[in-house]
Amino acid sequence: MSAEEPLFRVVRGVPTAEELAALVGAIVVRSRPAGAPAPAPVSTWARSGRPAGRAPGRGTWRTSGLPR
Repeated sequence: MSAEEPLFRVVRGVPTAEELAALVGAIVVRSRPAGAPAPAPVSTWARSGRPAGRAPGRGTWRTSGLPR
């Protein structure tokens, strides 16, 4: 493929500049590799049962009642 050869061509009709821009945008979006899917959100109900990042150990029961 040379630099002079177009990447695509319109076979039928006379598209406007906006229609061509929409077509180019759609081709660019479809040609990108898919990104990593967003992690599934964790509900507040499920999150409330997990420890707050503190490892169980000496004095942990005493600090568990303190505000975070």
